[in-house]
Amino acid sequence: MATSLPVCLIQENPPSLELCETKQKSWKGTRNQSLKMEGYHAIYESAADTTKQQERHYYLLSELQNLVKALPSSFQQRLSYTMLSDLALALIDGTVFEIARGLLDIQHLTEKNLYNQRQKLHTEHRMLKQEMVRKHKEALQSCKTHNLAVLRAAQQRELENLEQRVKDEQRMMDEKIVLELDQKVVDQQNTLEKAGVPGFYITTNSQELTLQMNLFELILKLQQKEAQPGRCLP
Repeated sequence: MATSLPVCLIQENPPSLELCETKQKSWKGTRNQSLKMEGYHAIYESAADTTKQQERHYYLLSELQNLVKALPSSFQQRLSYTMLSDLALALIDGTVFEIARGLLDIQHLTEKNLYNQRQKLHTEHRMLKQEMVRKHKEALQSCKTHNLAVLRAAQQRELENLEQRVKDEQRMMDEKIVLELDQKVVDQQNTLEKAGVPGFYITTNSQELTLQMNLFELILKLQQKEAQPGRCLP
């Protein structure tokens, strides 16, 4: 029975079986060498990536340590080397910078929207008072003398009721603003905690909130520093 040749080696004038086997061995040897080279290359790239990450971690840690010096000493003590090192690790790939910038943009939009709502309410109240003053003036001008005392008393009660309404509506608006801003803080804490940023978790403790504000400020300052044109980064 004739021995079939490997498809990869079939030619118009097939060589002998011995030659075919020799070429197969040669091809396998070359392939093995190629695989080894690819393995060495992958190991080299992995080592290079590790070195690059270590350099960037050192750079970010050094920058954070410099920025911390501008904070009050009480907070410098709380920002330990370990926390700053962990923060630098979280910042390596730049994702946290993007998250922080996004959170800041959302906060600014929220604050602007709430400010506009409060200004709108303030304008409405001012117009109500102006309209009431106008009506009161017209009523006094057309009022007979013997009815002035009664009219003025009624107008005073009306003005007091309006002032109470304005006061209540302003209080409710301020409470709404506080609640919405508090919710934004919770959203920021939750987002940064899920992103693996050290020091962030949902809390209402004033000292912890201040620490988180300082950490957030450090992230933003470092992000701005890295965004400077022409700056060479590791």
